[in-house]
Amino acid sequence: MAFGYLAALAAIALTASQSAYAATTSARRVTCATGQVTTNAACCALFPVVDFIQENLFDGGECGEEAHSALRLSFHDAIGFSLHGGNRGGGADGSILAFSDIETAFHANGGIDDITARQLPVFQALNLTAGDFVHLAAAIGTANCPGAPQLEFQFGRPPPLAPAPDLTIPEPTDSVTKILERFADAGFSPKEAVALLASHTIAAADVVDPTIPGTPFDSTVGTFDSQVFLEVLLKGKLFPGNGSQPGEVLSPLAGEMRLQSDFVISQDSRTACFWQEMINNQQFMMSQFKAAMAKLQVLGQDTRKLIDCSDVVPVPKPFTQAIKYPASFSKKDVQIACNSLPFPNLATVAGPAPTVAPV
Repeated sequence: MAFGYLAALAAIALTASQSAYAATTSARRVTCATGQVTTNAACCALFPVVDFIQENLFDGGECGEEAHSALRLSFHDAIGFSLHGGNRGGGADGSILAFSDIETAFHANGGIDDITARQLPVFQALNLTAGDFVHLAAAIGTANCPGAPQLEFQFGRPPPLAPAPDLTIPEPTDSVTKILERFADAGFSPKEAVALLASHTIAAADVVDPTIPGTPFDSTVGTFDSQVFLEVLLKGKLFPGNGSQPGEVLSPLAGEMRLQSDFVISQDSRTACFWQEMINNQQFMMSQFKAAMAKLQVLGQDTRKLIDCSDVVPVPKPFTQAIKYPASFSKKDVQIACNSLPFPNLATVAGPAPTVAPV
């Protein structure tokens, strides 16, 4: 990994911060020394940081394994928080990176060690706190995926004080009630919990079945679309790897994994209609996910002390197509659990049933 220009990067960041000047418009826009425009001069130092993270963590801007893993890491970091428990945790403080030797040993964090190991040298080359780095990297990585919303980024988290408590991360073997109770304890409604699961549209499983790491949850893993909400509802036919494993149920497509938790949430009366409402509803899904992520990424933080630097986050490419049933599937294959809303009309991809490739 090339960090030879770190001194130059630091100098650029310092110069950008010192040289930023406020435009005399009512919007109080600021033009940085590097040419970018932001709403706060303090954010100017982040533009070269974003470029550095793109180049050294995301291969210049790919929606690949590091991108979806960075998004997963931000969730696993932030959800280690309780409104009511004795050990409340620091929430979105970066403890999962700063104390990775402890938190990666938690059962629910299986497979997280790969992305923490990948992120650590990049983090150590930058003058950011662990919390700011983890959640900025998640926003940048998500922005590399077409169809994603431009996530918010609040700047200025203090360093984490301690590891998050164990047993605060929902697992795919958990019941719907247990999952929703854990989300509620962190301050999220059932709808917000479903909205956060939109992240599975670009996600993959590494350790549910360790014989097939990188197994996607939908057939369009490189695109932030609502395909996952459709495919979780399709009738299962097979297991993609070494038979049934704890936390998975039958998948409709070869090479695709369906998490048990996703399926039971899609079928539960408390969440089924909101799950179905996401299907082929791109703008709605994006807005719900963005709002839930904005809340997640400041859990446990004093937002009065944070600076809104959301405009340093790259703008994702749009996704404007209608999603479709995978080839050989149609509405007759859907396990509809919401009877109060009409199911969307969708076309079917031509050809034989696909095999989904690992990421």
